[in-house]
Amino acid sequence: MDQNLNNLYSLDGRLPIAKAIPFGLQHVLAMFVSNITPLMILANVIGLEQGISSVLIQNCMIIAGIGTIIQLYPIWRIGSRLPIVMGISFTFLSISIGIASTQGMGTLIGAVIIGGLIEGTLGLFVKYWVKLIPHVVAATVVTAIGFSLLPIGANSFAGGQGAADFGSTDNWIVGSVTLLVCLICQIRAKGFIRSLSVLFGLIAGYILALCMGMVDLTGITDQPIISLPKFLPFTPEFNIGAILSVAAIYLVSATETIGDTSALCNGALKRNPHKVELGASVSCDGFISSIAGLFGCTPITSFSQNVGLASMSGVVNRFAIATGAIIMILGGIFPGVGYALTTIPQAVLGGCTIMMFGSILFAGFGMMARCGFSQRNMVIVSLSLSIGLGFTQATGMFNSFPEIIKTIFAENCVAIVFLLAVLLNLVLPKEDTKD
Repeated sequence: MDQNLNNLYSLDGRLPIAKAIPFGLQHVLAMFVSNITPLMILANVIGLEQGISSVLIQNCMIIAGIGTIIQLYPIWRIGSRLPIVMGISFTFLSISIGIASTQGMGTLIGAVIIGGLIEGTLGLFVKYWVKLIPHVVAATVVTAIGFSLLPIGANSFAGGQGAADFGSTDNWIVGSVTLLVCLICQIRAKGFIRSLSVLFGLIAGYILALCMGMVDLTGITDQPIISLPKFLPFTPEFNIGAILSVAAIYLVSATETIGDTSALCNGALKRNPHKVELGASVSCDGFISSIAGLFGCTPITSFSQNVGLASMSGVVNRFAIATGAIIMILGGIFPGVGYALTTIPQAVLGGCTIMMFGSILFAGFGMMARCGFSQRNMVIVSLSLSIGLGFTQATGMFNSFPEIIKTIFAENCVAIVFLLAVLLNLVLPKEDTKD
């Protein structure tokens, strides 16, 4: 086998840049729309001017690239040295809209900065809390992440929730062809072609969508050639209530990052994560989120879809994924690049991601198998998943609770699953190993 191909499946293998770029681009395309969407929604809901909205989208691409590079190549104890791709988190969208609508973007940004420092510091002291997350808890959280992503992939496949053509025949055709090409490459291709199955599926789906008139490239000529990021587009204001609310959501984000790190290690690296890696990934999550606040963005976190891509393709080379991070940064500096990526139809992304999300579920099942199917583990897993997934699907289930509880738990099954799994692991009696 070509040594370069072997190096793709090694964290530190050396690759020529021409071979690394396609794999980095594949990661960017898998997460790009999800990265910019939270800020686009926030800007639309609170009525930010078009100019400011464009600045925030530009900034979020640059921050996502910087965060990914620091995860890959740590600074001190910040960054896991794992192939984790970072981007703007959907988890904070609801609370961000609430604070920005009533108290202004300055108050939101102040809470993002302080909350990020809290999460980052929490990651530095991982040895004091990591015992709360044994393998059975991590496996349960990873499985919950996999389940929570399936509707996202399905909605994209149909054209994107709320789209005028949602579920249309055109979306079904494009999504199905994209998925079929990904599947054929995954099953029939060999070598690096197989590892790039998502990219080939995306290219095929994009060309088909272009031929069907589903891609609009008219706005690309209106973009400036180069545009530098704007520092402090909003003046931070510090409100204790907003800070506490956002800090609570940071704990949920830390949970997701722990789950993603565990899924990546088990699915792509075929081992359990080290304590230091868990803490370092959480620290990067928090501290880079504070930097994101300085550029007017909401917090960033690890992207589960990229964990699924790494698990499915087996490509974990840090340099290859770093080229993707550089592409994101360039997309922020050269707006035309970023605009071109935004033209990818949702149906194409859905066809690419739906199998990747399933691979996260598979990683969760594999982690459970390694934990063993004892009576105690069965109770932890089944009760946590049934309540976490079931309660968040029942509209209005949390209506009688305070607003902060609804914000954290009503639509976030991962938070409920994590909390229940930790509590059950603490209160259930240990099984007698002699039996």
